[in-house]
Amino acid sequence: MQQPKVYSFPNADQVAQALDKFLAQASAEAIKQHGRFSVAFSGGSLPATAAKYLKDNKSVDFGKWFVFFSDERCVEHTDAESNYKLVKDELLSHVPIPDNQVIRISESLVNDSKLAAEDYDLQMSKALGCDIVNQPPAFDCILLGIGPDGHTCSLFPGHPQVEEKSKWVTFIDDSPKPPASRITLTIPVLNQAKNVVFVVTGGSKSDTVKLIVDGRDQALPAAHVAPSEGGLYWFLDDATAKYLTVNKPAEFKL
Repeated sequence: MQQPKVYSFPNADQVAQALDKFLAQASAEAIKQHGRFSVAFSGGSLPATAAKYLKDNKSVDFGKWFVFFSDERCVEHTDAESNYKLVKDELLSHVPIPDNQVIRISESLVNDSKLAAEDYDLQMSKALGCDIVNQPPAFDCILLGIGPDGHTCSLFPGHPQVEEKSKWVTFIDDSPKPPASRITLTIPVLNQAKNVVFVVTGGSKSDTVKLIVDGRDQALPAAHVAPSEGGLYWFLDDATAKYLTVNKPAEFKL
């Protein structure tokens, strides 16, 4: 695993500006290499931060984007808890990504999280053209946040989903955060990505960020994210990065 690249900015707006530049470059590189850009979004505040400048970036070829979800709540697409709805409201409604290139949970399966996870696995594998038996899909970029407890996606401390090695998508029916039923990408998929980007702002998670970034505390699921060949990035505001002493923030350059 490469050392994480940590960037810190005075405020959330400057984080959004830098993330826009990063994603635009990652998109251009992926499209040049293999004709498309595969990106997975988590929920929370991340979609708004990622989309703030990106949705108006005319240099990005959104027609070649394939959008996935790092995790999803088992709710209908119009539900306020839906990560798909959140990303749609913040980004998809503003940019020309073909609807058939947005891979979302099947609404007909939201009452059965196990089947929903299996179906999403098949959808994802088909869209990415990968062999689900032998090797995890390789996303061009996975965008993640963290919780105060160190969870990422819907991988929570002390839950068996963190240790899943054979499935690329799994389910949870006892999430500590409502709603209880969700589907989520697993650690092997996160660690196969070309780029994994954590985005954390606001300062309330500064202690947790230190435990993950400096301490690699394995009790925290986010600390298990360590791409085998890809890059691991942290986009933080200064309030969130204030306790980092080992992996200190570097100057952001593209």
